[in-house]
Amino acid sequence: MMSGLEAALAEASSPSWTQRVRAGRDLASFADVPEAAEMLVGLLLDVEDTAVTRQTAEVLARVGTVAAIRLIALAFAEADDNQADWLQTGVHDALVEPVGALDVAAACGKLARDPDEAVRLGAADISAWADDTRC
Repeated sequence: MMSGLEAALAEASSPSWTQRVRAGRDLASFADVPEAAEMLVGLLLDVEDTAVTRQTAEVLARVGTVAAIRLIALAFAEADDNQADWLQTGVHDALVEPVGALDVAAACGKLARDPDEAVRLGAADISAWADDTRC
């Protein structure tokens, strides 16, 4: 029998967008696990369906850990304009709850010192989104 992580990893490669969305939700709590992190970035940059991008970004922002926000920042660095818009929309969806905005802002503050420049730049953008949401 497969573990929850193994099942979600398998589902992340599904041709069905609904299964990929479910995989993003299921993998979000494993954002600090390298195999899950790689799949989550792939889901954030899904070329087949923007719902996968949006909902994966939302769930990762709701998780709000440094590892989760780091994945959004990495994806944002690689995203085309359309994907970037849906990443931002997903983060905004999560930030409507004030507690979530505080978690995201704290994670972005820590990521501002990340050794990877793409992460630092992405975190700065995400932090600005969080600021815009609080206004």
